[in-house]
Amino acid sequence: MIKVITYGTYDLLHYGHIKLLERAKSLGDYLIVGVTADDFDKTRGKINVQQSLMERVEAVRSTGIADEIIIEEYEGQKIDDIQKYDVDIFTVGSDWRGYFDYLNEYCKVVYLPRTEGVSSSEIRAEKRSIHLGLVGNNRYLNKFLSESKFVNGVEIIGICSTDTQILSNEVLKLPLITENYDELLKECDAVYIHSSPGEHFLQIKKALENGKHVMCESPLTLSKQECCYLLELAREKNLILMDSLRTAYSTAFDRMLLLVKGGKIGEIVSIDATCTSLKENDSRNKWNSISAWGPTSFLPIFDLLGNKYENIKIISKFINREELKDSFTKIDFLYDKAVASVKVGYGVKSEGELVISGTKGYVYVPAPWWKTDYFEIRYENNEDNKRYFYQLDGEGIRNEIVTFVRAIYSLKRIFKISEDTSISISAIMEEFYKKENFRVI
Repeated sequence: MIKVITYGTYDLLHYGHIKLLERAKSLGDYLIVGVTADDFDKTRGKINVQQSLMERVEAVRSTGIADEIIIEEYEGQKIDDIQKYDVDIFTVGSDWRGYFDYLNEYCKVVYLPRTEGVSSSEIRAEKRSIHLGLVGNNRYLNKFLSESKFVNGVEIIGICSTDTQILSNEVLKLPLITENYDELLKECDAVYIHSSPGEHFLQIKKALENGKHVMCESPLTLSKQECCYLLELAREKNLILMDSLRTAYSTAFDRMLLLVKGGKIGEIVSIDATCTSLKENDSRNKWNSISAWGPTSFLPIFDLLGNKYENIKIISKFINREELKDSFTKIDFLYDKAVASVKVGYGVKSEGELVISGTKGYVYVPAPWWKTDYFEIRYENNEDNKRYFYQLDGEGIRNEIVTFVRAIYSLKRIFKISEDTSISISAIMEEFYKKENFRVI
């Protein structure tokens, strides 16, 4: 019996996939089809896959062509599979010609002609792209535009900014460059806002009232009441309002939270998060330390301990006390059975690490932890320590754009940052600006 094996993502299974599977089956007597796992696709840069792994597996099974279906989960697995299943022929489409020649050492390699004029990428692209507008005076928008090009289904059509000097040549080539927010809203389906936090409420409100979906860099607002109002307004208008923090969309950060929630370090007793950087005081930068770093530093605390803390204490050092521009802020949380602390600052430097302490062990995420791609779980016995690494492409920006696009198409609010967390972040901002539970050093 001649065994044949082939691999693919098989997203939105189409005629081209089926023809390729039929050609593969004709090469032998028994066809094994490897379907790529979601995480493996991400490590290969395939972030635009529309269907879940089980949906794709079921689609392949329903063709009746495959005799056996396996899951491809890691780089190099093809060699293991060829040896494990005693495969005679490995085959893929001709667009991979030459790439898998190294497998000739283990079996015969055959490159099959693909069906012209049809592909999953083309099918995804047939959907009208979401026209996205950028809003703000921040250099981060340059990076956001660059990363958006890796995502299908979204096209950035313009920017509303009053400071074009900070914009890259790539941004300045967009079809629409304007200082008029209303003009941008007329041309887009959705906006990404990275403006001064004090401007967020009115900008989000206007976008929602004009029927536009919104992704806004956290914090959404500087008060709890305003945040609740905007979230309710988005629901009433059946629109998406997404709190944006790229750290939340890092695969490593997400996996770390799941392991901790699964009891790997026992009961959580303490969380310590530090986010600092030394930057020159730019008068155009309206983000103080607490607004720029606070929301990120709160993420692991609210995800793991929730937002029902019993007490909070805020201590700040100011560059400009009148404008509440803090160079350093430390916030201590007291929970019923745990404590947490964050240190943020534009005017101090400290080790930007995250430590989560438990009754069995602790999690250590090295600096800069907000760009998580590696973390360790450490125990009393060093031999029990575990190390985890996950590729981080685009600092999580690509993944959050994909999430935003999917939410718009499905109108399902499935985000890494819950509404409760968004509200809690805004509530802390309100305490800071009202100087409640507050001390200045």
